[in-house]
Amino acid sequence: MERVKISSIMPFLIGIAVVAVAFINCTSAAKNSAGKTTSIEGKGFAVVELFTSEGCSSCPPADELVAKVEKEVDDKPVYILAYHVDYWDRLGWKDSFSDAAYTKRQNQYAGWLNLSQIYTPQIVVNGKTEFVGSQEGALRNAIKNGLQGSNVVKLKISAQRATSGAATIQYSVEGSTNNSGKAVLLALVQKQAVSKVKAGENGGRTLAHSQIVREIQNVPLKNYGSTNIALPAGFDANGYEVIGFIQDNDNGGILAAAKSGFNVTATTENTIGTKSTK
Repeated sequence: MERVKISSIMPFLIGIAVVAVAFINCTSAAKNSAGKTTSIEGKGFAVVELFTSEGCSSCPPADELVAKVEKEVDDKPVYILAYHVDYWDRLGWKDSFSDAAYTKRQNQYAGWLNLSQIYTPQIVVNGKTEFVGSQEGALRNAIKNGLQGSNVVKLKISAQRATSGAATIQYSVEGSTNNSGKAVLLALVQKQAVSKVKAGENGGRTLAHSQIVREIQNVPLKNYGSTNIALPAGFDANGYEVIGFIQDNDNGGILAAAKSGFNVTATTENTIGTKSTK
């Protein structure tokens, strides 16, 4: 029988041990990556604006993506708004959430971002970055970049339901900003809805929607102010929230954002964890 000296197999045994440790570390890392998104350092925020339509067969994957991301980032200053544009309404199905005002806003972004045309689904993040709304990698990267940003402007908003079928939204601004050429946008957002589409490209499908913009007000920026927003029929305070953000009218860049439930004041200091609970 051939004998093998211990000294000759030691490098082999050490190699096995190194591989084993590396495997354990990789497995642990894989488990971590499959769990919740790790904390991202920074003082930034991400305003995610989706332009979508029930009449567009390419839009449901984008709607599903923003719903997925909304659940994952609930503890971070990520603000999602879904605008249902109206230019698909003439092609077989009238989207009950659509509004010409949202198409106008999308055209405004086309000007700011030097785009030759508008399309659905489209996502714009912080008024600066745009891409096809179903591109998950692009969305996650844009959110990560936004959260890692830095900003000295703080926006506070509060929403109070009125008995007249409207809500009063108050806002105040802190920090260094030149108010000229800037606006505060205040959006009434319905958190969830389901539609049965009977015609058009999505005919026969039941579509789930998240973060639907039902009304939006554009207010010239001051240090503080208020506006009224009409509430839709069947309004339930638990199913709605208000998202506000400061936007530069010259280039579309967003400077700060905040959100509020009703009768609750929400503050963002552009740090992770300052987003109000739903």
